[in-house]
Amino acid sequence: MSPRTRRSATRAGSIFAIVADIMALILGLWILFYLLDADRANGFVEFVHDAATWLAGWSYDLFTFDEQWARVVAGYGLAAVVYLFVGHALSRVGRG
Repeated sequence: MSPRTRRSATRAGSIFAIVADIMALILGLWILFYLLDADRANGFVEFVHDAATWLAGWSYDLFTFDEQWARVVAGYGLAAVVYLFVGHALSRVGRG
C-alpha cells in the first residue's frame, strides 16, 4: 500500500470514529436531558431530541419496560453502544 493510500485509509477510519462518537454523544445527551427533565420547549433540547429519535428509530421501542425512563435509557443507550461499536470497528478496518 502506498503512503498516500495509507494516509487516505487512516483519514477515512478517523472519520468513521468521529461520526460514531458524535452520534453516541447526541444519544447520550438526550438520555441525560430526559433523566434530568430538561425543558423540551428549549430549542437545543428539541434539536437533540429530534436527532436522537431519528438515530434510535430502529431501537427505541425494542424493550417494553414498565417505566418510561428505563425504555429511554435502554432504547437510546443500545443505539449509542451499537453506533460506537460499529463506527470504531469500521475505523480499525479503515486503518488497516
